[in-house]
Amino acid sequence: MSVEKKIPRHVAIIMDGNGRWAENRGEERYVGHMQGVESVRRVVKAAVKNGVEYLTLYAFSTENWGRPAEEVSALMEILCRSIIDETPELKRQGVRVRMIGDRSRFSEKVQQHLALIEQETSTEEKLTLILALNYSSRSELVRATQLLAERVARGELQPGEIDEKAVSESLYTHFCPDPDLIIRTSGECRLSNFLLWQASYSEFYFPEVLWPDFTEQEFERALEVYAGRDRRFGLVKTESKK
Repeated sequence: MSVEKKIPRHVAIIMDGNGRWAENRGEERYVGHMQGVESVRRVVKAAVKNGVEYLTLYAFSTENWGRPAEEVSALMEILCRSIIDETPELKRQGVRVRMIGDRSRFSEKVQQHLALIEQETSTEEKLTLILALNYSSRSELVRATQLLAERVARGELQPGEIDEKAVSESLYTHFCPDPDLIIRTSGECRLSNFLLWQASYSEFYFPEVLWPDFTEQEFERALEVYAGRDRRFGLVKTESKK
């Protein structure tokens, strides 16, 4: 990398463009999703190589249930097959897998596969791979509000004690830092209900490349861009205070 390394602890990716990639080639949309698995492999490898600690992938949103039933079914099959196929390699690389989102809507088969990969990789420490599945940031915030209200009702918490820390600790992502860098492929420039609270001070990167074409080099290019950013978190550089 040409820029002095300033590696983000947490990178989050909205993996956009699988369907368009397939349609551009006259293929069914599920072919794009299958090819997208290759990009996941490449990005996980690149994240481990570059010392990223947390990698969150927006794999399936609550809104995705509205897609054609055949596509949803294919996505679930790809997910289960990938869990079986990828677990040994993830363990070899030192990758721990965790899921965020509401898993209750998934079939028993999918839930069992998710529990299996979380259990099988639970002791790995190089990288935490977070899969956002049946995830909605607004639903996450509603859930956090309900949890806090329940604590107040039980007398464990006073309303005035609800602060940003309390909200953050009630989110699915309570175990990890907020993302330093959010990448969305395919050139679209929106969050699409992804990590709305957590993205308050994230840096954003919107490459034109569709997700199935996203390579290790593309990931490292995003890290270069991040390294060149000046993150002030609402403050002013000390040297400019004159």
